[in-house]
Amino acid sequence: MIDSHCHLDHEPLFQNIEDILKRSKAAGITKLLTICTTFKSFEKIKLLVKKDDLIFGTYGIHPHEAKNDEVTSEIIINEIKKNKKIIGIGETGLDFYYNYSDRDIQIKSLEQHIKAALELKIPLIIHSRNAEDETLEIFNKYRDKQLKILMHCFTGSIKFAESLIDFGAYFSASGIITFKNSLELQETFKVIPLNKILIETDSPYLAPVPKRGKKNEPSFIKYTADKLAEIKEISNSELVKNTSQNFNNLFS
Repeated sequence: MIDSHCHLDHEPLFQNIEDILKRSKAAGITKLLTICTTFKSFEKIKLLVKKDDLIFGTYGIHPHEAKNDEVTSEIIINEIKKNKKIIGIGETGLDFYYNYSDRDIQIKSLEQHIKAALELKIPLIIHSRNAEDETLEIFNKYRDKQLKILMHCFTGSIKFAESLIDFGAYFSASGIITFKNSLELQETFKVIPLNKILIETDSPYLAPVPKRGKKNEPSFIKYTADKLAEIKEISNSELVKNTSQNFNNLFS
């Protein structure tokens, strides 16, 4: 299995990284992609990718942090070129859930991440919440540029998913699909083609059932894999094989 999105720099994962790695390997995880959210976050990620062959990282600024950490495509490109284990750009995107007044700042930040992704030809890890139309509007500007897009922790509508499929986007399923109130999301993942799906924990957040309420960690990804296999009506081994291959195809 591959955890395509975790935050190993966040506590309690960072201070317990040796135990986290042991449990990850015991669960059958072959890769961990630890995701950057701030400048400070990246300092820890640079240390983490040296810890184990299992760990890879990204560079990017979360939309909630865009007003605090103003980033340019040049900064992103320079940092990624320094480290072969930094294989993606993000987490970036748009989040208007709390009626953020910094929409223009978020959009500007996303555009800088896109510019860097096009230059480096590596995937964008996209966070989108209450911003479906705005996200599609921006992607439409780059329709002919062959953007590599991964929709992290996807919880969007079927209509949004279908529009993103037209862009060749990949979709990552998190522990949310195991929640009792996620029936609509489960229906959406039935529609998304199997060759476009990855799995993630978003740990230490969003622990899946039956671990809900606890601090999440990569080894819990097996519960998300089990539920997704049930949704797609395939075996767990087939689900794991396909999602792992999809990760490897996207991040080549």
